[in-house]
Amino acid sequence: MLKMGKFQQEATDLLKAIGGKENVAAVSHCATRMRFVLNDDSKADVSAIEAIATVKGTFTNAGQFQVIIGNDVPIFYNDFTAVSGIEGVSKEAAKSAAKNKQNPIQRVMTMLAEIFTPIIPAIIVGGLILGFRNLLEGVQMEWLGQKVIDGVKQFTDAGQPVYNTIVDTSQFWNGVNHFLWLPGEAIFHFLPVGITWSVSRKMGTTQILGIVLGICLVSPQLLNAYAVPGTPAAEIAKDWVWDFGFATVNRIGYQAQVIPALLAGLSLSYFEIFWRKRIPEVVSMIFVPFLSLVPALILAHTVLGPIGWTIGKGLSAVVLAGLTGSFKWLFGAIFGALYAPFVITGLHHMTNAVDSQLIADSGGTALWPMIALSNIAQGSAVFAYYWMNRKSEREAQISLPATISAYLGVTEPALFGVNVKYIYPFVAGMIGSGIAGFLSTTFNVTANAIGIGGLPGILSIQAQYMLPFAAIMLVAIAIPFSLTIFFRKAGILTKAEDQAVKAPQVEAIAQAEEIAEKGTQVTVQSPLSGEVRPLAEATDAVFAQGVMGQGVVIHPSKGELLAPVDGVVSVLFPTKHAVGLLTNEGLELLMHIGMDTVNLEGKGFEAHVKQGDTVKAGDKLISFNIESITSAGYVTETPVIITNQQDFQSDIEGDLPRQIKIGDDLMIATKL
Repeated sequence: MLKMGKFQQEATDLLKAIGGKENVAAVSHCATRMRFVLNDDSKADVSAIEAIATVKGTFTNAGQFQVIIGNDVPIFYNDFTAVSGIEGVSKEAAKSAAKNKQNPIQRVMTMLAEIFTPIIPAIIVGGLILGFRNLLEGVQMEWLGQKVIDGVKQFTDAGQPVYNTIVDTSQFWNGVNHFLWLPGEAIFHFLPVGITWSVSRKMGTTQILGIVLGICLVSPQLLNAYAVPGTPAAEIAKDWVWDFGFATVNRIGYQAQVIPALLAGLSLSYFEIFWRKRIPEVVSMIFVPFLSLVPALILAHTVLGPIGWTIGKGLSAVVLAGLTGSFKWLFGAIFGALYAPFVITGLHHMTNAVDSQLIADSGGTALWPMIALSNIAQGSAVFAYYWMNRKSEREAQISLPATISAYLGVTEPALFGVNVKYIYPFVAGMIGSGIAGFLSTTFNVTANAIGIGGLPGILSIQAQYMLPFAAIMLVAIAIPFSLTIFFRKAGILTKAEDQAVKAPQVEAIAQAEEIAEKGTQVTVQSPLSGEVRPLAEATDAVFAQGVMGQGVVIHPSKGELLAPVDGVVSVLFPTKHAVGLLTNEGLELLMHIGMDTVNLEGKGFEAHVKQGDTVKAGDKLISFNIESITSAGYVTETPVIITNQQDFQSDIEGDLPRQIKIGDDLMIATKL
């Protein structure tokens, strides 16, 4: 008699729910989820799939239908291939099959997302800096009895108010304002350097060449892009050209230009890929960089730069016409309502390029205020959901953190965790965002910079529009909140399975064995040295939403992963990029090195333990090569999470973000 697999029945149910064997084009798995490429996504019965006890949730990303299983995914995968008779494929083959399902627009959006994601932290910092400078030099304040003339304080008659900015009245803040321009200029004026670096990173080519190419687009020896519109053509032809005798090339910079940098970076990468295949490896170090960089640089300044500049200005002109034309109110209403669906499809990454181009061309953007308002609207919708279910601890575990995240400008946890799941909060958020967008364009609200979303987005707004924007923010809070409650009570757009208001991502988490007494505490030490951040900042939405558990994400500075607790190695993935531990108290921990690093098939990782080993806190678990991982185009951020969160409460030690060393106290897990 054949022994039945642990998940044979669940695997059989899953096969039926995804449309049978004939609907599966490819299947693979990573450390936490099954990854399917389906011939027809509509045949997948999501409700039936999420009703399977071992399934913690589903989502579709980059052409792959992903089913979240958890730590037991290797066993589940083996049982699935056994009952289905489907041969698994490598992760790269599955990704290739998934890309074949994407249309050209989806592929472009995917590429833009992969290029802009690594530079978003810098854009956020730059937006915050420019927002603060906006307050210092843009907000007029009343100063009784004094004013500043030519940098010297002058006094008026007693009781007569004078209006000046903060930098006008304080030498200290004037100095701070000037100092902060340094990083602000570095981030936005030299944005092409970040873009060309990110392109080379995404394409798997030499990143330092991307950096050099970017510098050659913004060199001080070039006429600054901001000065080009005010410089006569005759002066450019005389003073700002390279004269080769038979021809001249304009010596113009591309500060803050997005499309020229994208095109130049792609040309560099394709040149390098071309020459790698044709030049013998023994001399490739000499010839490949030279034959890649120089032609790309020539193309950038002769063809791609001017073309990209023209495209960028044309794109910004079209958007600017929509934002300032006779029907700007309609443009604002439509964009405001549709931005949240853009986030779901990935199309929202295109707005980063448009925003940057608008700022470069017209000194501000009216798109970014609507993006911030959309964040607020979706956050208010999920907050209303939390308010209606605040007595349910399990509901609060998803909805309240998602609310906070959305109000701070990150809407994915709110969208995927609640709003899209239950439809009516999502629609309420779209309606509120559409109305807010209508008001924003009607009042011509404009931002100086991008990067600060949600409620802090007001820091980016030009001073004269701050008060109207504050009023519109209240609209973006009140309307979605009220509509969400109304839709729920009236039964509008609510699904039948929502009557009990359950969150399958939480309900389906496997029950841990009752071992320790209630109140038992386990100190979890840091398994890595580096910077520890909130889990919501993880690149992967599944980790960021807390679907797999609660904890933190660490950006490692050293490639050594040590045991954070005493316990047993419960899971060690074959590609050695993820490991799970089980303590005597029943605490389950998962440490996942990098995002999508399963695709490396173990390259750059070395395991020092095997599944079933007993370890002590501080024992070496895995060594990994940070440079090898990042050069392959992957991040090394490592979620450290408690997977049986229904049995243990996690309390993070110290403020986040912060620097941490191996062995420092990271969090306290308390038995519930």
